[in-house]
Amino acid sequence: MIAPDIEPIVARYHAGRRDALIPLLQEVQTSCGYLSREAVVRIGQHLRLPASKVYGVATFYNQFRFQPLGRYHVQVCRGTACHVKKSQQTLTALQRTLNIKPGQTSRDGLFSLEVVACLGACGLAPLVAVNGEFHAGATPDVVNRLVRNIRKEAKVK
Repeated sequence: MIAPDIEPIVARYHAGRRDALIPLLQEVQTSCGYLSREAVVRIGQHLRLPASKVYGVATFYNQFRFQPLGRYHVQVCRGTACHVKKSQQTLTALQRTLNIKPGQTSRDGLFSLEVVACLGACGLAPLVAVNGEFHAGATPDVVNRLVRNIRKEAKVK
């Protein structure tokens, strides 16, 4: 079943125009938050491309997601400054604490985890962003405490 809001998006693009693939994927993801299997199939039908080709293009670019984001979208910077300040240890701690890998969403839908090339605030390294809010000096201890606080807050809401 196609989400009802995808058809108006698909209809704005000429059928069979393969050059519309990336803009169409971007617009559907912006509207839906991610690219569902059904959306990939529908886009392929509209552009007269096999779903495998659409999926292949979408997986090539790291901007596309195939699962909905969690209520708390956690981004770990792996840029040069963060790398030097051991952001890999921070990422490993988050993976362990959240029990998910980058690109995944926790079963309860509370957290999603993403690795980004740079968040643009190198002086705050290592840096983690949660729903766009920066957390500087994000060591494993800092992020574990942050996750505990978010879980407590989420239970209250």
